[in-house]
Amino acid sequence: MDVKKEAFMKCLGSTVRKIMEGIQVDFCGIQEIRMRVHTPLFIRYRGREYAVTETGGLTGDIGTAYRITRQDIKEAVELISNYSMYAYEEELRQGYITIAGGHRIGMAGKIIMDGRHIKTMRYISFLNIRLSHEVKGCATDVLPYLLDEKSRIYHTMIISPPGCGKTTLLRDMIRQLSNGSCEREGVTVGVADERSEIGACYKGEPQNDLGIRTDVLDGCPKAQGMMMLIRTMAPQVIAVDEIGNREDLEAMEYAINCGCRLIATVHGDSFQDIQDKPVLKSMVEKQLFDRFVLLNNRKKPGCVSSIMDGLGKVIWQQEGRRSCWKDLD
Repeated sequence: MDVKKEAFMKCLGSTVRKIMEGIQVDFCGIQEIRMRVHTPLFIRYRGREYAVTETGGLTGDIGTAYRITRQDIKEAVELISNYSMYAYEEELRQGYITIAGGHRIGMAGKIIMDGRHIKTMRYISFLNIRLSHEVKGCATDVLPYLLDEKSRIYHTMIISPPGCGKTTLLRDMIRQLSNGSCEREGVTVGVADERSEIGACYKGEPQNDLGIRTDVLDGCPKAQGMMMLIRTMAPQVIAVDEIGNREDLEAMEYAINCGCRLIATVHGDSFQDIQDKPVLKSMVEKQLFDRFVLLNNRKKPGCVSSIMDGLGKVIWQQEGRRSCWKDLD
């Protein structure tokens, strides 16, 4: 059994595990599993949601779907936490736990407050299991447009609506830049992975392949992480996911002034969309980025719609389906 699939199966209770083992689909196409107490078991497969029957069939009829029990949730939470939720209280404050294999389990239930701060979570009744998949090589066709004449990465922003593959693309860009190739030397990459989505670290070790010259600060706020990496790890490239606030902007300006190259992602539907957001508009006006990569999911997740220069001028445009990548999550 695939290592990542095996790690995922181990976090499910006996009943749900048996159901998932009976599903006749490609495991690599499963993006997430939703378990909500007393409601149907759902999976998202290749961008579409399906209810799952007790025999592992996929259906659009929720009346025939298996319904999650309180015991299913209890068993899953115990397995995810190795029967010690107290050991994961720091992670629970963020609302998720990352397990071996890099799979991230979002949790919801009763929030326990300590003054104005979240202390922990109790009575967990909702789980969102996001399966970790890598698409090695998905950045190969894009990278030539993002490198200067000395094969150095331009300051690059990936613009994408949710679920269109921006983190998957970013991850492979990091890996390829870190490893290098016959045409270019590998570079030291620092990753400020605030939500554990890029490296999917488990006990400090990335479960995704980020290359041989990459250092990761896991669970660290992006702005603080960028500053720490510059001071301690001397990165040539810094990569962050989902930027957007004033602190991020200040940290990126600092990184550029220190000679680092930046790769970042942001939620958005178009170049105009980010110009309509105050902080992102400031980044564009200051021309912090030399390249913008716009993704969409009109055909399927992972389509590069266009690549633009720092002024928003299109230097590459999608034609047909040539730029669609299979199975980006």
